[in-house]
Amino acid sequence: MAGLIQRTAQAIDDMWQSVWSDSSTAEKIVIAIILIVTGLAIPVIPIVWLARIIAR
Repeated sequence: MAGLIQRTAQAIDDMWQSVWSDSSTAEKIVIAIILIVTGLAIPVIPIVWLARIIAR
């Protein structure tokens, strides 16, 4: 079970890095606005932070 959680966390971290690290500043602003407007920033950001902690 712990391995599954760690693999899931690693996948979330990899996805977040591929979206965020490869984006230009304008794309990051658009992503942030979309997340804030849709209300997804509240649950998504803590989940990503937790995933990054578990993945490492």
